[in-house]
Amino acid sequence: MHFSNRTNWELGQNEFAAAIEAAKSSGCELLDLTVSNPTVCGFEYAAVDLLAPLSEPAAMLYAAEPLGTLAAREAVRRYYLDVGADIATDRLCLTTSTSEAYSFLFRLLCDAGDEVLIARPSYPLFDYIARLDDVKLCEYPLLYDPNGTGWAIDIHALESAISDKTRAIVVVHPNNPTGNFASETERAALAQICAERGIALIVDEVFLDYALAGAEHRSFAAGEMPALCFVLSGISKVCGLPQMKASWIAANGPTELVLAAMERLEIIADTFLSMNAPVQQALPHWLANRGSIQLQICERMRMNLVTLKERLRGGSAQMLAMQGGWTVVLRVPREISGKKFPFAALEHGVIVQPGEFYGLPEGRAVLSLLTPPKIWREGLAKLPVD
Repeated sequence: MHFSNRTNWELGQNEFAAAIEAAKSSGCELLDLTVSNPTVCGFEYAAVDLLAPLSEPAAMLYAAEPLGTLAAREAVRRYYLDVGADIATDRLCLTTSTSEAYSFLFRLLCDAGDEVLIARPSYPLFDYIARLDDVKLCEYPLLYDPNGTGWAIDIHALESAISDKTRAIVVVHPNNPTGNFASETERAALAQICAERGIALIVDEVFLDYALAGAEHRSFAAGEMPALCFVLSGISKVCGLPQMKASWIAANGPTELVLAAMERLEIIADTFLSMNAPVQQALPHWLANRGSIQLQICERMRMNLVTLKERLRGGSAQMLAMQGGWTVVLRVPREISGKKFPFAALEHGVIVQPGEFYGLPEGRAVLSLLTPPKIWREGLAKLPVD
């Protein structure tokens, strides 16, 4: 049987995942500091109220609306008005996930073998999506200045990475896992680079609403962009509802380019018609009531950061600067007693994510700020950073 080369992945467990499974199988009680699924982190959901729109009679009606129903897109438009951006409904396309949104945009912008620039470090999911769409990923670095503002885009290196096959630049705002927002200076530079070279800008803003106090975090959907720009988000993070599968693309930029892009995007969406009617029916209700879960998540982040900083004081690990999002990066010892730090932590009964998973160097560990406080405190207490 022949399978496509694009699915020729290494399907076995990596060494660290195998070590976790072995520890669990041996009966070890592990404290997991990496869980980022809000539905299992102890937050309070008004389940009856959230599920009620799915049972309304209108959810039984089907209408083939490639970009999404008008009512659902109007709800997304109201969300953007709340974050300071005025996006017309005809510039919005609903998708089932941001992963699907990326795939739609890669197909819109790229022929087989074309290139898309992504940041390093970054979330590893891009590798799979790009490979499935026959797109080549190239990297531009994020630099860390411990004495300055933290993480920043290396604009010079980004420009040097652009080739005649580059079709888009991806920016995650704030980045996952580093938590840095693109600054206004970086935003202007990215817009100019893309406009001058005819390259699209794809901005993932799923964590936009989770900024730390004082962090500059204006949406790329706000204001006119001189380049074609696609902003991605969805209720997985905005409403803490990853199980409901509703996301969107918001197009910004010169009118002529946006109109041409949306015409093609509508055909792509029409080919799959992936958004289901009940979720679109419920989307206005979910977005209108996102405040409760966002307040809980922001308070969890705040509390866990306070606990983390207290735990690290005077120890061998250091928290790297962040501005938003649910993850935090630690600089940790590369090895403890001859074992890489994540494996050493595992021997102490604690699960952390190796920074290498995200393209970070050795000596970095990634934790989730959604971790329930009791597990967070107990796990940090056992972490070998004294």
